[in-house]
Amino acid sequence: MSLNTIFYRFLFCLSFILVSIVVAIWFSTFHPADSQQEHIYCPQNAPTLSAGQRIKVYNQNVQFMAGKNYVFFYDLPNSMGPDERPSSNDIETTLNGLASLIKQQNPDIILLQEVDDGAKRTGYADQLAQLLALLPAEYACHASSFYWKASYLPHPRIMGAVGTKLSIISKYQISSATRIQLSLIPQDPISQLFNFKRALFDVRLPVKDSTELAVLNTHLSAFSKGTDTLNKQVTQINQRLTSLNQAKKPWLLAGDFNLLPPNSYATLATEQQHYYETSSAITTLYQQHLAIPKLEATQSNERHRWFTYFPNATHINQPDRTIDYLFHSSQLTMHDAFVEQQHSLTLSDHMPLIASFTLP
Repeated sequence: MSLNTIFYRFLFCLSFILVSIVVAIWFSTFHPADSQQEHIYCPQNAPTLSAGQRIKVYNQNVQFMAGKNYVFFYDLPNSMGPDERPSSNDIETTLNGLASLIKQQNPDIILLQEVDDGAKRTGYADQLAQLLALLPAEYACHASSFYWKASYLPHPRIMGAVGTKLSIISKYQISSATRIQLSLIPQDPISQLFNFKRALFDVRLPVKDSTELAVLNTHLSAFSKGTDTLNKQVTQINQRLTSLNQAKKPWLLAGDFNLLPPNSYATLATEQQHYYETSSAITTLYQQHLAIPKLEATQSNERHRWFTYFPNATHINQPDRTIDYLFHSSQLTMHDAFVEQQHSLTLSDHMPLIASFTLP
């Protein structure tokens, strides 16, 4: 056998191995369409919203039900946090605490971010199913959409499956659920395959003797400073909201935006500022839509009442910033809104934002 033959066989074998690796990575990672319909779970006998009805909305990033006993590796710069996953006991305690708080608040619609499903760090459980099992039967309708999913993520602090989704739970009928892909953080192609696929989740609730209510849920990119990712994601969301306004559809949007309120960068502790840009991309939504909290509330001496984020860090012992918001169309009449900062402090690094509205 000639040296040329050996060399070409070696190249063929190497190419085959590389192609096999790429194919395996592709099929083990998540590739959502730009827009896709998600499955709805809702019994036919669930009630339908009525025109003029008053509704209560609950929004929270539940941090995969981990509670507040940890500083995870991603909570500190350079992945230096000591913890990788919560204990099963802490997850159970958090699930029970969250269910108790939801029952106490008795919302009609619940928007959740960072709900694990099939992830190694949370025992491969479907956390939405676990939560629903603890809630009253009237929370019968729900839909979810993944935004992080892989059969195996070879990160040294993970080394296993990941699965995280946006979820919306409702006491009332859901007619459709649409996932809209948002811009990704610019990365090398392999890293991007394994990273989050941030999304806008648009769920529609029919309204008797009227049109329908659009309920939108999102969790925008963290760790994207130095890129225009958040500006792009906010622009995409704003386009969706503008389209809903033009169609005269009432809507509400809530979620974890990973953005400070406009003109709030200087109010944050210096050591925490490195996570954020000096100018917040959320300004666009504040300029064009009704916001909770209102801009003046985020700038006042009482702004601490609207803090929604309690960092996982040993030197911080209370919420210190607002990064979760609720926006709504002018067709909805807002009655009251608040951040629940009493019973939720041990449940997540995010506090729930709760508001009541009257439908048109």
